[in-house]
Amino acid sequence: MNKLYFFYGAMGSSKTAQALMCRFNYMQKGFNVFLFKPMVDRRTLKDGFAVVGSRIGLSAKAIEFDELDDFQTLFKQYKIDQNFEKNVIIVDECQFLTKAQVEQLKLLSFNLPVLCYGLLTNYKTVLFEGSKRLVEIADKIQEIKSVCDCGRKATVNARIVQGKIVTSGEEILVGGDEVYKSMCYKCYYQKLKMDK
Repeated sequence: MNKLYFFYGAMGSSKTAQALMCRFNYMQKGFNVFLFKPMVDRRTLKDGFAVVGSRIGLSAKAIEFDELDDFQTLFKQYKIDQNFEKNVIIVDECQFLTKAQVEQLKLLSFNLPVLCYGLLTNYKTVLFEGSKRLVEIADKIQEIKSVCDCGRKATVNARIVQGKIVTSGEEILVGGDEVYKSMCYKCYYQKLKMDK
């Protein structure tokens, strides 16, 4: 169905793997899938091309965008026919979308499915701009669950520096397990108190 979907979860919840599996399923059914990723995430480049890659080894080439890009313009640039019934957009790391870009994707979702995968909150437990707007206007919102070391549901993306949780600094620091740890709020709160 033509809707705007938002799939969110904490770090390590398999968001990117699920986005890539969704891409495969659509492609297997003959759809043209346009996979987008933000330029701010430069971790995965291959032979000069942007790549969306998951921790379990799945990967695919992607179209990069930055905060100044307009998705209507990107559609024209990549000659994407908005009215072709077998087009799909998938956006990885959608938390880095701007409010305006989420609104552009909402309009595109009138004619084709738009599936966004990303984090809900930053390391300060505050909503990202893109995620906030997705929560406000997405047609369907679904959590992808992951687990804290204690076994509870992980909801916090704690930024760890020299073994301690930090709560100040730039909002965006792209990284994986070397920088972030997904935790439940109880463990986050307890470690935060110990680290002060």
